[in-house]
Amino acid sequence: MSPNSRKSLSSGQCDKCQCTLMQKDFALHDADCPPCTEKWDYSFVFNEILYSTVEVFESQELPKNISERELDDIVFISQSASQLCNIAIGSPVVIATKERLTVKQAWPYNANSLTSVSLMKHAIELNNIEGQVRVQSLKSNVRIAKEIVLSQQGKRLTFDIGVELDNILKCASEHKVFIVGDRISVPCYGKELIYKIVEIKADESEKKRTGTADVNDLAEAFEEVALTTDPTNVTFYKALYATKWTILSTADETETNVSRKYRLDDVGGYDALVSDIRDAVAIGIGRYKSVEHFNASRGILLYGPVGVGKSLIANAVISEHNVNAFTVYSSDIYSKSIGETEDRLKEVFSKASSNMPSIILLEDVDSLCPKTGVSSTNHERRMISQLITLFDDLQSNGKDVLVMATTAKLDLVDSSLRRPGRLDMEFEIYIPTPHARREILMKLLSKIPNTLSDENVQDVSFVTHGFVGADLYGLCSRAIMNAIKRQQRDKVASNDQPVVTMIDFNCALTTTKPSAMKEILIEVPNVKWSDIGGQKELKLKLQQAVEWPLRHPEVFVRMGITPPRGVLMFGPPGCSKTMIAKALATESKVNFINIKGPELFSKWVGESEKAVREVFRKARQVAPSIIFIDEIDALGSERRSSSDSGGTHVHERVLAQLLIELDGVTPLGNVTLVAATNRPDRIDKALLRPGRLDRVIYVGLPDEGTRQEIFNIKLRNMPVAEDVNITDLVCLTEGYTGAEIQAICHEAAMKALEENLNAVTVTKEHFSAAFKTVAPRTPISLIKIYEEYMNKNS
Repeated sequence: MSPNSRKSLSSGQCDKCQCTLMQKDFALHDADCPPCTEKWDYSFVFNEILYSTVEVFESQELPKNISERELDDIVFISQSASQLCNIAIGSPVVIATKERLTVKQAWPYNANSLTSVSLMKHAIELNNIEGQVRVQSLKSNVRIAKEIVLSQQGKRLTFDIGVELDNILKCASEHKVFIVGDRISVPCYGKELIYKIVEIKADESEKKRTGTADVNDLAEAFEEVALTTDPTNVTFYKALYATKWTILSTADETETNVSRKYRLDDVGGYDALVSDIRDAVAIGIGRYKSVEHFNASRGILLYGPVGVGKSLIANAVISEHNVNAFTVYSSDIYSKSIGETEDRLKEVFSKASSNMPSIILLEDVDSLCPKTGVSSTNHERRMISQLITLFDDLQSNGKDVLVMATTAKLDLVDSSLRRPGRLDMEFEIYIPTPHARREILMKLLSKIPNTLSDENVQDVSFVTHGFVGADLYGLCSRAIMNAIKRQQRDKVASNDQPVVTMIDFNCALTTTKPSAMKEILIEVPNVKWSDIGGQKELKLKLQQAVEWPLRHPEVFVRMGITPPRGVLMFGPPGCSKTMIAKALATESKVNFINIKGPELFSKWVGESEKAVREVFRKARQVAPSIIFIDEIDALGSERRSSSDSGGTHVHERVLAQLLIELDGVTPLGNVTLVAATNRPDRIDKALLRPGRLDRVIYVGLPDEGTRQEIFNIKLRNMPVAEDVNITDLVCLTEGYTGAEIQAICHEAAMKALEENLNAVTVTKEHFSAAFKTVAPRTPISLIKIYEEYMNKNS
């Protein structure tokens, strides 16, 4: 490596690859020579191309005689870089990011760095140019644009200024170079109008001279700019004053609104399902001519929870087939005027029929055409009738038009739309499995600078039970925020890009929860098995019921059995039943739903049963999960005879619903019910039979060994004097519950503070005083009830 004599820029050139870079990057370059031109860790100039990172131009020395609007079309590079890249002042240069290209005018200036690339802030935001960029001179043949078709982005003007706007576009864009997909900004009447170039038609004479065809196919134009960032594979066009500018109307934009931002490469975890959907779409749009006389069905319904990726998969499949797409949202076509909504829907189907092959995407079809019933409005009935008529017309005419619909509420879609010949091909976009979550995370992490290993990704995918694609996206967003905060806390240079680590993901996991759980999820204390003394048999049985099916499902298949569905813990108050359930959720890392028996009851008829159904529905949706019902005797108390109650008591209906959920037609899945009670003798026998709460565990008063462990746990953080003998304390607490032992330790510490607020130790006398205050409160009669219950059921 021999450095060149550029004192201000401190640059050098590599003797091996002739790459020019900054002196501070020599060490990095030695480990990567020649440098990677796809993703680089430092900036350099190689083969007359500048590889760098774009920055906001902040110099106060702006070029003279250039308006602020014209500055958006300029890229600022160092004078040395312009010489190395053979770029003349004011000449067009191509700026290429990972996703797209754009053309700017080069303007050399005295930069502090050889590899500096700067744009005005407005230009960066308008063209979405950020991160790593390649800058090189435009060497491709530039064709003359005969017509440029624009689509307006954002809000429109409420009045017509066609002629004036055309003159503004002509003057502002004359002699500029464009490609399909470029965005341009135009000032008009104090507002900034932003347009996107969706189509460019070449001059006829230019076409004859070059012997090439027009880019008249919009889909091909989009594909051209979306699939390559190589300037040699993209057609560039120069706008003249004679170039015609056409702005699409709202109806025309519906036809050309092909969603190219989604690709099948962005979809992870649903390979088999996406393959089936692709085949169904290919048949519906007439790609298989051998079956065109059969007139196959042309309706597909994608359903699944909110955020699972229905729209993403639909748009990715549509994009891959390269056909005209028409997306319909209920908010776009709804109108209060009678008949106008139906006319708009009919117009969409008419446009699709005249631009075959095409696909109509009905987003949230349940809100567009809700299920009709007695309470349905006339508008809803007309919409259903209109959509059915349009479906039947497509099917009878055999047109190459496919209708795709999405919904998160399958039961709200009218049954008349789901019969054969309409939306009869239904695909469930299910909540991703751990393997699918791993693939989704890999797709997301490929766009984030991170240090996660394959093992880290596997761990994250395993603990994110019930997360849909949107939740995983939110998890990564939260991890990025944590990385930025960590960088600020560590006072790292602000120009260094934050790198996401496993530490950031661990922090994100504590705050990001599945979207399906947000309505009923509570914060579970971080309780571990080590925080609970004794109860080894109980811990083992709970692990068998929850952790074994999750971590070792193959052993149950091998033995031909199903995992336990429910566990009932009973015993005196204060024996850590609730604490054990929370430790189980923490250790197994599954979703935890805490329900207190009485809170499910409602004075309104049917609401209590609905609450039980909703709890289990949410639990199935985010499985594997644990439903913990405390004081279940209030919920599942023994039913009375029919002569006494007539079957009208609310708790009886709630109990019946609970039995159905545990052992009904709908499978429970990876949902475990853990219940706790102080009075097992009051629970209905039907709830305790095998297949429901089939594991009944007695959580009795702690024995000597358990009390020893409890004292060790409670006193490990308490400054006790040497005269405090744990063995003596264990002997004195015969008949005490775990909660009462904890109360003794707490009371002893409070006695020490009562004597002296500056006390630093708790002595034996303090514990003796605590024993006088805290006495065992479990009556002998209650213990006898437990013994009789166990003898009766043994």
